[in-house]
Amino acid sequence: MLLQNIFNALQWGSFYSMIALGYCLVYGVLRLINFAHGDIFMSACYFAFFIATAFAGFIIHNGALLFVLTLVLTMFVTSLLGVFIERVAYRPLRQKGANRLYVVITALMVGFILENGNLAALGASARRFPDIIQEHIWKFGLVTLTNLKLMVIIAAFTVFGVLQFIVKKTVLGMSMRAISYDKFAIPLMGIPVNRVIVFTFALGSALAAVAGILFGMSYPVLDPYMGMIIGWKAFIAAVVGGIGEISGAFIGGFMLGFIEIFIAAFFPSSFKDLVSFVILLVILVIKPTGFFGTARTNKI
Repeated sequence: MLLQNIFNALQWGSFYSMIALGYCLVYGVLRLINFAHGDIFMSACYFAFFIATAFAGFIIHNGALLFVLTLVLTMFVTSLLGVFIERVAYRPLRQKGANRLYVVITALMVGFILENGNLAALGASARRFPDIIQEHIWKFGLVTLTNLKLMVIIAAFTVFGVLQFIVKKTVLGMSMRAISYDKFAIPLMGIPVNRVIVFTFALGSALAAVAGILFGMSYPVLDPYMGMIIGWKAFIAAVVGGIGEISGAFIGGFMLGFIEIFIAAFFPSSFKDLVSFVILLVILVIKPTGFFGTARTNKI
């Protein structure tokens, strides 16, 4: 039972971690909490649904090809959505030097627009995600493992490794860290700030797309409000881990996944959210910056 719950927690925490990394990217560069990120994840689930459904009739006998095609196209379309949101909703406020409160309100409104726009366009009925890859179940004694569960866990660690490489080893990653450090001096150094910000939103949205397609394959019921709760929880996980720090957001997602799964395993499932958030609140009271976050000081 313990080993089974560990695998379940790794899978559930992988979703939180991949979404939390998107929050972390945008916050690290702009000091902006993109509260619409959970709904970008929801939109990615629907994009993947329509793309997979459209191509399933042509690629019937090759699940791997259908998965790769759906993944690539979903990441591309979701990245375009993230760039569009940044260009239309956030950039005008940033250029006018708007108060952060207005930016937060705008982010919340963008999320509501995505949710209710989906509801108006597609209706309230839940949709079933198509079976892209045939599920295989392996039993090791009392432990049950599936190929989808392994895919989710491997994808989370792969995404984390690729993101670490981009941020730490590439010129764009260096530019992202530089803007986070001093956004006023960076334009004087010749760094195209808007281009870096667009790349950040595109990359964060692509991470939401990876989480979205894997979530749809694992839990194949889609509804317009599915991104709200998981998005908020991923944000909280990022804060507990230390938002702005990639490692912190990654570990925070797994931490929340383990807490939720083990509480649901040993206590009534109705206690899951209550106990989980109490534990996270205690952690933040003890260490307000999160496990890997550091307090920032400004020289005046």
